[in-house]
Amino acid sequence: MSRARRVGVVVSCALLLAACTSVSELGPEGPAATAGCGISTAKLASEDVTPLDPKPVPAMPATVDSADGRKVTVRSADRILAVNLYGSLAEIVFSLGLGDRAVGRDTSTTFPSAAGLPKVTPAGHDLSAEAILELNPTVVLADKSIGPPTVLQQLRESNIPVVMVDDERTLDAVPAHIRAVAAALGVTEAGERLVKNVQSEIDQARRGAQAGTTPLRIAFLYVRGTAGVFLIGGKGAGSDAMIQAIGAVDAGTEIGLTKFRPLTSEGLINAAPDVILVMTEGLNSVGGVDGLLELPGVAQTPAGVNRRIVDMDDGILLNFGARTGKAVEALAKAVYGPCE
Repeated sequence: MSRARRVGVVVSCALLLAACTSVSELGPEGPAATAGCGISTAKLASEDVTPLDPKPVPAMPATVDSADGRKVTVRSADRILAVNLYGSLAEIVFSLGLGDRAVGRDTSTTFPSAAGLPKVTPAGHDLSAEAILELNPTVVLADKSIGPPTVLQQLRESNIPVVMVDDERTLDAVPAHIRAVAAALGVTEAGERLVKNVQSEIDQARRGAQAGTTPLRIAFLYVRGTAGVFLIGGKGAGSDAMIQAIGAVDAGTEIGLTKFRPLTSEGLINAAPDVILVMTEGLNSVGGVDGLLELPGVAQTPAGVNRRIVDMDDGILLNFGARTGKAVEALAKAVYGPCE
């Protein structure tokens, strides 16, 4: 069935019936993965990270290859600052059992055991050199998702080791991120233990995703109503990896989009998602589901007609940290599971 045909069937169905079955149930290819819920929130079983036990003791000094091409020597892991746009680096530090050595956090690091730390990103996601220097960190872990670069350079000039970690947003990259953080902090053996745990959780979550014979089409929308930012994700956005991990099709990728592109009515209708995935704060910023349905093209999609919206916490959905397996499991439950 063509995309235009699929949209037409759903609109007609919505007009005739009070409760309409999902578009993906109507195809001739066989049963699709469906869910009874219209609106659902993907939540982890626990909001906090689980540190390794026993926790490791850093072996210092540690000389590592930073992702920016520099060779960096870390002489102390007593005061750790791990910052990036997604909160994943701090999550790895705490999961390694070194959370008691963390001295600050970024805006995206919101899990309970880190929430009380002072923020070094007072203006959105921009680092403050003054705020960082006041904390006197002995090592800073970051990636290119956060900046500005001048602040990181200022820290280097203040003799603070800055280790950059690759920022690839895929499930396959998670073990490398863990190993990079563990190496910089002198706990490589603990890093391997954490990699084993996390990879096992990812594999189990992928196997447990109840995808049907006709996979659901899911579109990820990055929305910030207060800032007037409305984007749709595609290949390489990170959202595509999470969507594919639960056995679904990333609708943005399917229509040829890469990274994030401005949301247009034509593009979203062409993508014809069965489900729309958003971050929780983003959904709130547009006034909830009713506000989301007013964005270009949303109401004309199968997801919009069926009000099939899934939201997930901003600090988890695109995190790709040590809780990635748990995030995949929670997303699959919200998409495929029964209503609560």
